Amino acid sequence: MSDTQTLIENRPASVAGLFLERVAATPDAEAYRYPVPPASGSGPDDWKSLSWGQAAERVFAIAAGLIDLGIEPEERVALAADTRVEWILADLAILCAGAATTTVYSSTNADESAYILSDSASKVLIAENEAQLAKARERRAELPELKHVVVIDGDHGLATGDAEDDWVLSLADLEARGAAYLEKHPEAVKERIGNITKDQLATLIYTSGTTGRPKGVRLPHDNWSYMAKAIAATGLVGPDDVQYLWLPLAHVFGKVLTSGQIEVGHVTAVDGRVDKIIENLPVVQPTYMAAVPRIFEKVYNGVAAKARAGGGAKYKIFQWAAGVAREYAKVTQDNFRRTGNASAPFPLSAKHAVADKLVYGKLREAFGGRLRACVSGSAALAPEIGYFFSGAGIHILEGYGLTESSAASFVNPGEAYRTGTVGKPLPGTEVRIADDGEILLRGPGIMEGYHGLPEKTGEVLESDGWFHTGDIGELSADGYLRITDRKKDLIKTSGGKYIAPAEVEGQFKAVCPYVSNILVHGADRNFCTALIALDEPGILAWAEEQGLGGKSYEEVVADQRTVTLIDGYVRELNQGLQKWQTIKKFRLLPRDLDVEHGELTPSLKLKRPVVEREYKGLIDEMYAGTLEK
Repeated sequence: MSDTQTLIENRPASVAGLFLERVAATPDAEAYRYPVPPASGSGPDDWKSLSWGQAAERVFAIAAGLIDLGIEPEERVALAADTRVEWILADLAILCAGAATTTVYSSTNADESAYILSDSASKVLIAENEAQLAKARERRAELPELKHVVVIDGDHGLATGDAEDDWVLSLADLEARGAAYLEKHPEAVKERIGNITKDQLATLIYTSGTTGRPKGVRLPHDNWSYMAKAIAATGLVGPDDVQYLWLPLAHVFGKVLTSGQIEVGHVTAVDGRVDKIIENLPVVQPTYMAAVPRIFEKVYNGVAAKARAGGGAKYKIFQWAAGVAREYAKVTQDNFRRTGNASAPFPLSAKHAVADKLVYGKLREAFGGRLRACVSGSAALAPEIGYFFSGAGIHILEGYGLTESSAASFVNPGEAYRTGTVGKPLPGTEVRIADDGEILLRGPGIMEGYHGLPEKTGEVLESDGWFHTGDIGELSADGYLRITDRKKDLIKTSGGKYIAPAEVEGQFKAVCPYVSNILVHGADRNFCTALIALDEPGILAWAEEQGLGGKSYEEVVADQRTVTLIDGYVRELNQGLQKWQTIKKFRLLPRDLDVEHGELTPSLKLKRPVVEREYKGLIDEMYAGTLEK
């Protein structure tokens, strides 16, 4: 048996068990960093640290507090909060109490929050603030199972009268209660951890479906224990790494990163405020971070827009440097694949060295200057954007997984990464491609099933353990997976041609520096069209140069000059497409797509049916008067 197999197969029953091992091994080592806003309300945040031992003290107190509230093994405790250190401590406490975490996005509305709390039969809700508490209070009559709400920020119970029946208490109250409980029962939490079985429910994550109610994905303790060991076995992260964690922890991609960290023992700096990423990176100076493609697209567009604002000469330098970066990345990756040496011919290396001084070095500094690699997941990254960052020395390792597979099923292997693929399966995960191109997965990361929905479970999970992902892909001879599209998103034109819209959309994002979101439409039509939303800061900066300063975003996108600008990029895109893939017509949307309007999932994936329904008028307008075959 190999060392990797031994590492994975000899895993404890739970991440709670791994957490005990980590605390025992390195109690004084730094575990988490988190920002504390200045008391004055202005100026930079002060970053504080928790050692593994200090984190354990808080985790055990919260776990004991939950036990004192009557929480039994496998009973659900919901977490509705943005990414912050308290989220991680509370989640670990729930696991250490033997209970199961129900994750709720802070952006989820009151109706869907109530549905999740009810469907999961959550007994306790740990809510971030007054806004999250208000959602539960509004629907309290419909939630007889919900016995308590614990509020992280402040003590809201006394102000509302809810404290009388102990329905609302603060996190500080819960920790104090737990500390008192531990004085009487010092081994209570360790006993709960010792009794956890690998098949015991650990997490319920509700997938944000494009239609109907979300489904609760049941992930037992063994899923996370396996993920922790498999991530460590990839060798991508080590104990000296510093991770910058901003992804939503309610999403499986963010959640899996907490498991890997416990096994490896590195530092994680936690701050879920997306508007603080640019400010935080030079302070935290991470060695690795995970992100969704939208973040890299925004950085790329921002750099391009800044270069354009600097005048024609600067923009030409940027365009030249971007071209060199892509060429350099393609050549070095190809050479590494063939010879194991990521080299480039001297003329290209010389151009790359000049471009590095002019452009790439500044870009790396903006990421903190120490970034070894980024992991990108949740959606496809446009290869041309991936090649740009690769050539600039910011190595983006694309990965792949689903909520149903505990997030991480594939990841690119370090130096041997290949842009445009999601890499190889994690140790212990099996993959095969069905006759129709669908990717099937099997292994210890696959879910137990959908909560209370055996028929839905049976539709995707075979009796022998193979899970149907719903994604189309292809495997290279040496095991690298390339995702083509979602099975249900493939477009078949009225002429019988199949088109992968995500592929066309990704290419446009690499061509047009002003795009924020794009949806390609063409199912059962005789040509393809697109709905395009622009990046507001970028297009308003361009508008200023065109004498459109002071106009709103909606006014700018309605202006013929803007339409002509984007038309040029659409034509450029079409030059690289097959005839049946080309975009014949497009419309600019009056605002960007967002989570609040239900057009994007919280992990910023496009909800196609929602967008197509909302902008049906614009789509119909593009096909008006055409002869449909």
